[in-house]
Amino acid sequence: MSLELHNLKSSTGARRSKKRLGRGNASGHGTTATRGTKGQRARQGGRRGLIQLGVKHFVSRLPKMRGFASFKSQPRAVPIAVLTKFAPGTVVTPEFLYHRGVLARADDLVKLIGSGKLPKLTIKVHAASAGAGAERGHPAGGGGKGRWCG
Repeated sequence: MSLELHNLKSSTGARRSKKRLGRGNASGHGTTATRGTKGQRARQGGRRGLIQLGVKHFVSRLPKMRGFASFKSQPRAVPIAVLTKFAPGTVVTPEFLYHRGVLARADDLVKLIGSGKLPKLTIKVHAASAGAGAERGHPAGGGGKGRWCG
């Protein structure tokens, strides 16, 4: 016998009959119709309010902390002591510090911190602390917009 469309047959157990609920106790699925006894899920339309159950559990497990974490990028602090290693006349930029391994990324904002003696360098960073700015004869905090140039 060859396999053709008119004599195809499903294998046994492949097609299970539908569970008929609420058709009398003799069926085995009468009375509560497999919904359990009482409660929101046992009622008509009771699952409609539980659609986002997964999201609710996810949110309830998150740590609840006061305040918020800012997404604004913070400048990376670079101590003046690091700059003493560079030769006089060097132009110090964020890209230069990245290539020397001081910064993890070339596009990081840079803030000069600390105090100490500096060789003659051209410093182009985004900000400077009060001590670092005073060291180079600039107002506290780097002063003004744009790049802080020493």
